[in-house]
Amino acid sequence: MTSERSSSTSNSAAAGRKPGRAALGALLPVLLAAPVLLALMPTPASADFRLCNRSTSRIGIALGYKDGNAWATEGWWNIGPNSCETLLRGDLVARFYYVYAIDYDLGGEWAGKAYMCTREKEFTIRGIENCLARGYDRTGFFEVDTQEQKSWTVQLTERKSQQAGAPPTAPLPPKKP
Repeated sequence: MTSERSSSTSNSAAAGRKPGRAALGALLPVLLAAPVLLALMPTPASADFRLCNRSTSRIGIALGYKDGNAWATEGWWNIGPNSCETLLRGDLVARFYYVYAIDYDLGGEWAGKAYMCTREKEFTIRGIENCLARGYDRTGFFEVDTQEQKSWTVQLTERKSQQAGAPPTAPLPPKKP
């Protein structure tokens, strides 16, 4: 019995001791490798609908899209000069999206012939029919063909030409001196 008691005391003393240098030396490579292993782990790809303002003005953005079986328009995202904003997060579910942008500083707009509902203040509007009768503005959006990609970025520029995101039929007026 004495040997058991001695053994028991010996085990509890060992349990209370700190690990020796040999144990820490064995753990050190694992601890140092952990950040590297975490960085190498695959992360889900970010698929979004983004818009980049490549002008020198502040702009306001409204976006139209098919939400299930119904149309929806949302606005306003305010985007500073030479910056980008994510308008929709996640994989794109439609091929076509519609954008309307207004230049707050110089006036003018990026517009098109796809008419949808908007209003002056922040909004989310369901449906694109009877905008005026429902108390909304009727605004012309330009079409963005994402070619069924899961992610897409529209670039709005001051020089309106045949560039992605800038419809050739809706140039901004020239800059005022």
